[in-house]
Formats: sequence, C-alpha cells, structure tokens
Amino acid sequence: MDLIQGFKKRDLSLFNENVFDMLDKEWMLVTAGVENDFNTMTASWGGFGVLWNKPVAIAFVRPQRHTHKFTETFDAFTLSFFGHGNFREALSFCGSKSGRDFDKPKETGLTPITTPIGAIAFQQARLIFECKKLYADDIKSDCFIDLSIDSKVYAAKDHHRFYIAEIFGCYEKLS
Repeated sequence: MDLIQGFKKRDLSLFNENVFDMLDKEWMLVTAGVENDFNTMTASWGGFGVLWNKPVAIAFVRPQRHTHKFTETFDAFTLSFFGHGNFREALSFCGSKSGRDFDKPKETGLTPITTPIGAIAFQQARLIFECKKLYADDIKSDCFIDLSIDSKVYAAKDHHRFYIAEIFGCYEKLS
C-alpha cells in the first residue's frame, strides 16, 4: 500500500514548487528510524534533482547530531515540510534541542506517522518526501575549491555527512 492517511500521493513529474524557497524559508524535518526508535531534526540545507536516472533528495547531517545515529542505522528517512510560518516554534525546538535529552514529538505536539516504506514523518506536515538511501559520504576539507567555506562553516571540523536518497514517495496533505 502506498498511502498515508490524510495525504494524497503526488506525481513527482508534476512537482513544480520552488525548492529553494522550501529549504531556505520553510525549513524541513529530517527524520530517520522506526515507530518506537526515531529522531528528527530541523534542516534548511539540502537538494532535489535527478541522479542515476532516479528522483533524489540530498540531506545533510552533522556527526554530533543525535539524528546522525539514525540516518546511519536505517535505510530510509523522510523530509517533512510544514509551510511558511506553520509550526515554526516546533521546528525551532527540533533544530535546537537534542533527541538525547527531549522527546521531540511530546514537547512539540507533532504526531509521528509511519510511511509505506516504514519511515517516520509527521501528521501535521503539508508535504512529505519518503526517501531510501543510495549513497553517503562526508564533506571533506581537502575537496573545497572555495576554502573560505570550510574555514567559515566548519571551523570545528564537524563536516556534514550527506545522504543521496531516492525519493520513493511524495505525499501532500489533503485540504
């Protein structure tokens, strides 16, 4: 079954939203794990496109984030978008507090749901991307052409791990 209650599956070939705006202004929750063992974090960096003849999403997670353990352990993750200004307080909480110390759904009132591939997303999201990992690697200092990025963004040398994942489903909240 490829349905999520309260959502309709979108055809990715018809997707025409501004992903720059979605990532930079709307933000997203990156969530990995299963029903009773998952974590989520807020992110505003990522990407969408086509790679290896597949629709893909790219998510970035720093190694010190609690979510890193989950993105490493599980084959799937979701990207949940909530709309401009919607759930901003919850997204701020999920981006500034660790799942090691807080039960993020309980603290924010977000309701976890399971997607058809067994990943976790949130009932309040307006848009969910269901993703399965294809490739992972770490950003490396010696690969920067613009060295100012490495010194500015990674002064602590805590380079992100990035995950390229096939988008298996895109679900839009029913009105």
